[in-house]
Amino acid sequence: MERPTGSGNAPAATAQRLYGGLSRDELLRFYRTMLVARRLDEKELQLKRQSKSFFQISGAGHEAIQVAAGTLLTAGRDWFFPYYRDRALALALGMTAHEMLLAAVGAADDPSSGGRQMPAHWSKPALNLVSPSSAVSTQCLHAVGCAEACQFHFQSADAGAGSESDVVYVSLGEGGTSEGEFWESLNTACTRRLPVIYLIEDNGYAISVPVEIQTPGGDVARLVSGFPGLEVVSVDGTDTLASVEAMRRALAYARGGRGPVLVKAGVVRLHSHSESDDDGQYKSDAEREADRARDPITRLADFLTGHGIADDAELARLAAGVDDEIRTAADAALAAAPPDPATALRYVYSPDVDPAAGRFDVPGAPDGEPITMVAAINRTLEDEMARNPRIVVFGEDVADCSRAEVLSAVPGKGGVFKATLGLQRRFGRERVFNSPLAEANIVGRAVGMAIRGLKPVVEIQFFDYIWPAMMQIRDELTMLRYRSNNAFSCPLVIRAPIGGYLRGGSLYHSQSGESIFAHCPGLRIAYPSNAADAAGLLRTAVRCDDPVLFLEPKHLYRQTYSKAAYHGPDHQVPFARASIRREGTDVVVITWGSLVQRSLLAAERAAREDVSVQVMDLRTLAPCDWSSIAAAVAATSRVVVAHEDQLTCGFGAELAARIADELFDHLDAPVKRVGALDCPVAYHPDLEEAILPQPDDILRAITAVAAY
Repeated sequence: MERPTGSGNAPAATAQRLYGGLSRDELLRFYRTMLVARRLDEKELQLKRQSKSFFQISGAGHEAIQVAAGTLLTAGRDWFFPYYRDRALALALGMTAHEMLLAAVGAADDPSSGGRQMPAHWSKPALNLVSPSSAVSTQCLHAVGCAEACQFHFQSADAGAGSESDVVYVSLGEGGTSEGEFWESLNTACTRRLPVIYLIEDNGYAISVPVEIQTPGGDVARLVSGFPGLEVVSVDGTDTLASVEAMRRALAYARGGRGPVLVKAGVVRLHSHSESDDDGQYKSDAEREADRARDPITRLADFLTGHGIADDAELARLAAGVDDEIRTAADAALAAAPPDPATALRYVYSPDVDPAAGRFDVPGAPDGEPITMVAAINRTLEDEMARNPRIVVFGEDVADCSRAEVLSAVPGKGGVFKATLGLQRRFGRERVFNSPLAEANIVGRAVGMAIRGLKPVVEIQFFDYIWPAMMQIRDELTMLRYRSNNAFSCPLVIRAPIGGYLRGGSLYHSQSGESIFAHCPGLRIAYPSNAADAAGLLRTAVRCDDPVLFLEPKHLYRQTYSKAAYHGPDHQVPFARASIRREGTDVVVITWGSLVQRSLLAAERAAREDVSVQVMDLRTLAPCDWSSIAAAVAATSRVVVAHEDQLTCGFGAELAARIADELFDHLDAPVKRVGALDCPVAYHPDLEEAILPQPDDILRAITAVAAY
């Protein structure tokens, strides 16, 4: 029964209008959820002081706007990319106090991560609450990619007039709006009119840095107000009814298909940034007292009692029930088993699909004239897109022509190397499209799409420019499955032309650096040296259940010696299956990519000196074929590792170290490495030739180990 406000004869409808469209029971549920969030913060701080948990970060002061968002959006339908203060949101969506305290103690049964991720990173697949990282603002791009996937599925379902799309929620603090990925995501969300709600929870501080130092004018809402198609809403996020109205307005705009919304909610941070911070070092007593005066729970309690909705005794009974719930949940969490140390390596990669398995060994049948590597890649993409309607291809310049009205009159771009030529023309602009010139945008959006069920195959135009995406690759793409304990994953393919030998490629079109990515657990790496392997490995990469970095030596794109007949739409090459490109008994050269052909030339010249050289093409680096390496070392006892990357810290260093460690008894000579000089690749061809490894360099290494 709703209690009227004001006159004792006021109708219930009048009361509900005064309550912001909420009934008495709904308001009390709001209050209770906010109180549970606050009591959980306090309990976790207590557990940390008692050394029963290991980290704590608080959402105290943010509860009103979060409960408004969690109540109005729909768990299991809409998608949620929260940040680490969104405790009240997660509770409103359906997570429990017990689940949150399991995360605090790092229990094996913690549903968010199984004890792998720190607390305050809540997630649950049934709620579409996606596992967050601790990196700031990276989730904005995931939200955009997820919204694109929602739009893709919505359009594929042929939704009728009046249908409403799913909405994607993403939150961050005002400090997070300083990150480039926030702006990159906003760019795409507005350009594509995506149903994304950005909730900026502005508590005035990014750890100790005040908002006026972070943001010109101190108000991000004013900065973004000129973005076309973006609805901007500012609200006092400590006022429950105002928060409800703001989120209701945002949801109507986004769900109605009009585009993205940015809600800037002014909130307060009632505790320090985290338990390891002390805000008394940089906030005055007066400032902290002013924050406490805006406590959203106190404000809502005053509203409830002031309007006769509940009295102090009823709120006290409600609080006592919350305390009992927290006490029971804490006792159960503290009794829960910790993770088994034996599971530490579980879920780095997919437990279900192993790209090195025999089922990926499908030879196919060569048919037709030999084609170039780039043509084989193009044909493989075309076949895979025809087979799997969930595949989307995007990147810089990969489309034939972004303007549909011009497409019929032009030959089409299809990437700077033509690897994607004709794909847009066949599969349409919703499946093949150009991205902004922003590599983090490409990878981050692909992560969000893959989470939502699409299969992105994206292109980084040159490997040299992959570095802006490194945060997305290292902290998001490769970590998601592991940090969520296999609850979420993002299988996708990143294609990147790599390497030099271009005559004029210079410093920024000739880089290698595969060893850096081999240092990212969770990422598969393929590195073909010819057209047949490129097609077979790419098909395996696309059908893999893990993220794959597919490195394409651009020097080999159109070399005649790398040509091969196309082996058909089923041809696959398993990962971790090296190819013996030349048999030999005296020395083995272990190599990949552009160095395969140079190693073959060196081996041919060594044969004239009666040195028999085996040339092994690894084809994939993560995983690599250690069993074949071990067999070759045992058979020859002499090893050269050759790669195009710089010598210092190249992937060959790892191979040489492991050979020395595990196969020392088989060696009759030191392991020799051949690589580029430790400097950038210079522009003039004479300098390039001196910097990059040549057949003569490999031959000298072969001769040295053979003579040892």
